[in-house]
Amino acid sequence: MKTSIKNYEILANLPGAERVLEGLDDYRENRISMAACLVRMARPRLSKIGLMDSIPLQDDGAELELFALLKHEGNQAHSRYNALIRELVSFERALDHRTAQSRRERPEI
Repeated sequence: MKTSIKNYEILANLPGAERVLEGLDDYRENRISMAACLVRMARPRLSKIGLMDSIPLQDDGAELELFALLKHEGNQAHSRYNALIRELVSFERALDHRTAQSRRERPEI
């Protein structure tokens, strides 16, 4: 999937955008990482703006994979998982706000 630079520009300065960009790179390179798991969880919103392919028909297990990666790294997997999910939710809300704002500013043709 080819993604334009304009699609990435919408992510500028959003909370958690750096992790999402890292996750997009990891996902496209088939690397298993916490960031790639988060991107897979955010797929519905990211696909709406053209940064990912369409939504899979079934759960791809990203949540369980993320928790397993955190658990493998050491203690406090549950706390770290919750912190990453909060960051992802903050990113998604900010992205929703920005995309709604850009739709309002774009003239109808």
